[in-house]
Amino acid sequence: MSILTPLVCPSAPLPPTPYSPAPHSPLQTMSLPSFLSRRSFHYGWIVAGLTFLALLVAAGIRSAPGVFIVPLEQEFGWSRATISLAISINLILYGLIGPFAATVMERIGIRRMMVFSLAIIALGVGLTTLMSASWQLVLLWGVVVGSGSGVIALVLGAIVVNRWFLEKRGLVLGILTASTATGQLVFLPMLASIADRFGWRTAALTLTGVALLIIPAIAVFMRDRPADVGLRAFGDNSETVEVLQPKVNSIASTLNALWLGMRNRDFWLLFGSFFVCGASTNGLIGTHLIPACIDHGIPEVKAAGLLAIMGLFDFFGTTMSGWLSDRWNNRYLLCWYYGLRGLSLIFLPFSFNFSFYGLSIFAVFYGLDWIATVPPTVRLVANVFGKENVGVMFGWIVAGHQLGAATAAFGAGVLRTWTGSYLQAFILSGVLCLIAAVCVLQIGQTPTKSNYLVEKNS
Repeated sequence: MSILTPLVCPSAPLPPTPYSPAPHSPLQTMSLPSFLSRRSFHYGWIVAGLTFLALLVAAGIRSAPGVFIVPLEQEFGWSRATISLAISINLILYGLIGPFAATVMERIGIRRMMVFSLAIIALGVGLTTLMSASWQLVLLWGVVVGSGSGVIALVLGAIVVNRWFLEKRGLVLGILTASTATGQLVFLPMLASIADRFGWRTAALTLTGVALLIIPAIAVFMRDRPADVGLRAFGDNSETVEVLQPKVNSIASTLNALWLGMRNRDFWLLFGSFFVCGASTNGLIGTHLIPACIDHGIPEVKAAGLLAIMGLFDFFGTTMSGWLSDRWNNRYLLCWYYGLRGLSLIFLPFSFNFSFYGLSIFAVFYGLDWIATVPPTVRLVANVFGKENVGVMFGWIVAGHQLGAATAAFGAGVLRTWTGSYLQAFILSGVLCLIAAVCVLQIGQTPTKSNYLVEKNS
């Protein structure tokens, strides 16, 4: 026996030291989800909170072009149509990547996708401070940031809610959707103030820093499914075991879902109405309201405050919409939302004649309806295509939303360049909303062989 080998009696193991927990100590065996579960706090709320934070930051970054348009116009001499082209490419990629991101999440997980996408967004925004030509704006803000933001989008919220919540789905989805409004509320006044005092580059670097700051929290605490932490979805008291879908080719399955959707009449009603939704929100108002206010002599910081007011009221409006979507007919909710939004947009060009107070009235009524359409739309998608297909099918519906947003962002910029006014863009968008209000009433009303089961109260 070596003199370095300690003599230990097998029948008398050494007791643990005061600084080392016993083998079966709770400090060694209890994870954070178990710790929270014992205190009647489901880990799904942690996941929802992290998702809200990521969506909030991404929304703040997507709202930045409204602040940057005029400074870029003044510094580089680029036309509003040129800048709007980069924004429209960003919006198109944001929408088209969503469906593919939904299927990729099934293969590599939500957490990895969120970390990777936030890093790509931070890189793209940070590099814009070095650009000197318009093609660089298109490449960085249009392609790089647009590609990254396509994952941190409404599709992510829909997947998280349907995986982690059996009860309160509408409410949680309403809160996650309201992160867009909260992002505006938090970031727009700050970005406008920073850009006014220190320049747009400092504002862009601020966004880069915020995106990088939340990556560690996502990497450490985010989880893909309740089963990963030994839990069931919130409100699931059944004895059934979650059956994971087999991993399939992401591109093929995503395109196959689109093919099946295109044969369904309700898909086109949802796609078309969400096209109008995008054209009347972040494509038009989110991008061009601040420049339109500047055209009428309203300072940039004050105009950003208007969007912040919209964000505040939209937080309550969208959260309430989620609550209502669990209780009311979702088709009727969408009809009201699109109808009221259309009337607000038709009023907008004339509200400039009532100075800032007229715009404040518009901000309140429009803000309550900003993205309140999302919870009932997701609910209808789940009813038509099934809960297990919500991610990819809603991803394609969101693609329609972003195509509408891109069309409005670029089209409004071109109209402003040609006519010197946004009047035609605002009126046209309002009329489209009134048409959508009528069309959504037909969702699920004419069953066909290609239709999926629609719930009675959808």
